[in-house]
Amino acid sequence: MELDDLSQSGIRRMADFSPYLDQLAGLAQEMGLRQRSNLVQLERVLHQHWSLGQNNILSWASLDEGVLILVVPHYAIAEYTATQANGLPPRVSPRFITELISGERQLNFTQMQKVARLLDVQPVYVPLREPLSGHKVETQIIEKMIRRYGINYVASRAVTLFDIVGFSLLTPFEQMTQLNSLSYSLNSAHAKMMEREVGINFARSSSGDGFYVWNRDDGLEANVNLYHFMHIVLADNAIARGKSTSKAVPRLRACFHVGSCYEFHQAEGLNPTMHDFIVGDVTIELARMIEAALPGQILVGDFIADVVETEFLDPAETQANLDAVTFLQRAQGNLAKLSGMEFSGERVTAIKCYLTGENMGGGQFNIRRLHIKDKHGLSRVAYNAKVNIYRETAQPILLGIEDRKLPLPTPPV
Repeated sequence: MELDDLSQSGIRRMADFSPYLDQLAGLAQEMGLRQRSNLVQLERVLHQHWSLGQNNILSWASLDEGVLILVVPHYAIAEYTATQANGLPPRVSPRFITELISGERQLNFTQMQKVARLLDVQPVYVPLREPLSGHKVETQIIEKMIRRYGINYVASRAVTLFDIVGFSLLTPFEQMTQLNSLSYSLNSAHAKMMEREVGINFARSSSGDGFYVWNRDDGLEANVNLYHFMHIVLADNAIARGKSTSKAVPRLRACFHVGSCYEFHQAEGLNPTMHDFIVGDVTIELARMIEAALPGQILVGDFIADVVETEFLDPAETQANLDAVTFLQRAQGNLAKLSGMEFSGERVTAIKCYLTGENMGGGQFNIRRLHIKDKHGLSRVAYNAKVNIYRETAQPILLGIEDRKLPLPTPPV
């Protein structure tokens, strides 16, 4: 698309493409019009091969003056790992498919040939008006495109679930107002974290009675930031409840967990949404945990969070993963950057987050492991969490439930 080729349809295509540029706003300005036009053309071709969700686009590779893409029917991903009708073993291992839909989706030409041969699929060549530049922003945008038209697996994703207590007993109008109130608290918390220059690229998906919320960014810091984001949402909600005289503000309970999930984009009209959805072990665990949570309670799952070695400046701290207790210890040590945040005009002087347990005497407390049994008879471990937010002159905001107020623990079977 040249400068004089910006017809009405061309402008519309650029507008359809704009969400990718918006997500990379500053860096996208480094790209010229020709590069953007090239990507608009690629987006249009990907949309055609996606075919209203009939197909998934798995991978891509740069080749000559275009790109190769790997397109398979949406049901094929499950079939590749299933035992074949003639009793032969699966075409490929589940691990191979998992690696294929994890992380970066760009392959080199040799890798593309190998994957295509294993899946018995012919790569599709997409000619472009000019070769790709290899610019980092260009590559990032193509990666976002491929993910939008495919399925993505994340091995370790932190997710929090906010659940409105007694939601099903509310009138439709009350349900609407309470969901809207919770939505505002999410947006308000996001704005507060941005003011403190704490990065969180949060996404959300409805659970019916509330929202699943996660950080699109990966890594330990991203997961810790999401944990603090949960605190700020709950604090904003608690303040609003204290001021409200109606049922417009919900009473919440919340759970936090780290685990694997699949991310995808549902079809909306004739296009996949720009908003992603998640489902997997992490959402299943959260759904089971929330069933046992009391009104106002914060539960933390018994997880192992993957850690990238480069996230640590001190090599002595490097380790493959962190358990929930160690994760919370790091979260507490990361709270200084939230000091100075304001709630209802009152400056925050300190925040303390911890897992509760029995008083062992001498100012020492253990950490109680709660054994939760769900409706399917399956048992899991969770921890009761508390958060205390101290302000200059106002009363502190106390979130969660004290350990002494919890029901007596039931020993595991």
